[in-house]
Amino acid sequence: MRLRVEFTTEPFDLEEAPAHALAAREVIETAALDAVDVGPFGNTAEGGAERVLTAVDALLRRSLAAGATRISLQVNVLSDEDGNGEEGGNGDGGGRSDGGGHGDGEGDR
Repeated sequence: MRLRVEFTTEPFDLEEAPAHALAAREVIETAALDAVDVGPFGNTAEGGAERVLTAVDALLRRSLAAGATRISLQVNVLSDEDGNGEEGGNGDGGGRSDGGGHGDGEGDR
């Protein structure tokens, strides 16, 4: 399975990259992920599930330790290693197809 992670860390500082942003950038750039795009307003990387999940764990831990007060994170399933499946799931019943569960804090009520 391939995943895409998109994230931002806060608080923002447009004049100088804060320590938490530098820590997150270092994690992503050294994680052997594909298609890494690091910018001032958001960051994206893709790769195999294990590498992305390991990088996300390190990203959260190191960014928080370096002073991040908020980390916005989104992970999308792209496909499996053989190129099967489509973005959003592969029809195996393992995920939601109704658009729910997008982290809006409402839950399933």
